[in-house]
Amino acid sequence: MIKKIFLFACIISFYSAEAQYVSGVSVPDSNAILTTDESNPSVKYANTITAEDMKNHLTVIASDEFQGRETGTKGNNLAADYISNFFRSIGIKNKGIEKGYRQYVAFTFSKWTDIDIFIGETRYKHLWDFLAFPDKNESMPAITAGEVIYLGYGIDDDKYSDYKKNDVAGKVIMINKGEPLKKDSTSWLTGTSEMSDWTTDINKKLEVAKKNGVKLVLIIEDDIKKMLGENRRKLLGSVLSLGDLTKEKITIANHAYISSTIAKEIIGEKTKKVIKSRKRSNKKGKACDVKLTTPFVMNMNKEATVLNGSNILGYIEGTDKKDEVVIVSAHYDHLGMRGDDIYNGADDNGSGTTTVLELAEAFRLAESAGFGPRRSVAFLLVTGEEKGLLGSEYYSENPIFDLKKTVADVNIDMVGRVDEKYTNNPNYIYVIGSDRLSTDLHKLNEAANKKYAGLTLDYTYNSEEDPNRFYFRSDHYNFAKKGVPAIFFFNGVHADYHKTTDTIDKINFEKMAKVGRLIFHTTWEIANREDRLVVDGVIR
Repeated sequence: MIKKIFLFACIISFYSAEAQYVSGVSVPDSNAILTTDESNPSVKYANTITAEDMKNHLTVIASDEFQGRETGTKGNNLAADYISNFFRSIGIKNKGIEKGYRQYVAFTFSKWTDIDIFIGETRYKHLWDFLAFPDKNESMPAITAGEVIYLGYGIDDDKYSDYKKNDVAGKVIMINKGEPLKKDSTSWLTGTSEMSDWTTDINKKLEVAKKNGVKLVLIIEDDIKKMLGENRRKLLGSVLSLGDLTKEKITIANHAYISSTIAKEIIGEKTKKVIKSRKRSNKKGKACDVKLTTPFVMNMNKEATVLNGSNILGYIEGTDKKDEVVIVSAHYDHLGMRGDDIYNGADDNGSGTTTVLELAEAFRLAESAGFGPRRSVAFLLVTGEEKGLLGSEYYSENPIFDLKKTVADVNIDMVGRVDEKYTNNPNYIYVIGSDRLSTDLHKLNEAANKKYAGLTLDYTYNSEEDPNRFYFRSDHYNFAKKGVPAIFFFNGVHADYHKTTDTIDKINFEKMAKVGRLIFHTTWEIANREDRLVVDGVIR
């Protein structure tokens, strides 16, 4: 059982001596009396957000009919239609978008259709023995070679060059990551312990290889499994990129990250020569290539398809401060289908999508009764989040409302479940980012919670030390990195996260409605206060 904590201030906010951002927990005073008088418009219209209405929306959005709402698919388009039709039905305005409420976004899907490596008669498999990103390579006929050139670090710099006196046009080369280091671990290129761009930006090596006519670059990767783990989304399915990239030329050489097993097979009996070459690079800062005779073949055939997705945006026009805008956002896409299995995404992020629809209706009801917000409030449902925050990235680069006049982004991503930590206390929500750019925003949300909601506000994931890095993993970040204060509401992960078992029967609608009402109060205050939020943080 959760122990009750009684505090006059109703808040516990823990900051470590070194931490810049709040990372503790705000526990409400269980004796406090919340404001419930419906003569207060914020209370009256927040109360229109109900568990029953949320269930009605989510039953449709997370249904099998919508097929998991994967970006670029029929199911995603059905969800977009549902959101647009709902906005239309309640009279939400359209802001200068050519076709209804949709901001169309082109995406390029890239996937390998044939990719493997042969050394002699031995076949090496993609994702097991090597990795190659389809969006960063061109589709090519079979690459064949009787020789692979070990070219050290693949660097071409005034202070050190592996290319000097080497003709590698049309050749396959194999290189190490990093750069040559002296005995004291300082770089031959920088003269300090700080590494140069040749280490931190692999594209620099690949651009040089392209300019020198290299056919294929093999990059030795010591931990293929770790690299796969860090890039699972891009490597296990189609890679989704913004825009129509089918006619754009790739400016880097075709390349693959190979395991030490493949590298050793290519090196064969010349291991000592390669080791000697590398030692010479480090000891003397001088390059030395090694020609490795081996029958090598690599197939790199890919398919690239352009599909259209769409962000959906409707808004309530403000009164005396209508040029300033509050964005309320959530992503409506999910993982779609894998074979016959449907990833319904009830919590992720049907719950956030549903909450935005309820917020839009509440603001619209207030406007209809003569209580329209002073600032405009825009309701933005974005696609492509599961592919790398692409829909919100597109909006941030092509905003419908001027970002300089966008005073805040209130982002909602997974608010319908209870995680393990709060099994016995569903009246909570994790809050992320509230104080990173604006302490005004943080204080405002705390005050709204104290006055109206009485939820436990957990800032654990707002910590700079959070290994999950959730601050960088939802759509608010594309606003925050443009300098727009952002606050992100999140219930935490659970056993059904990104699984077919994330279904509507596991949603806690009462908890979800309480969180929705808090978000309404916070958004209402941002939209109606006299002064816009002060930006006093640093963009990170």
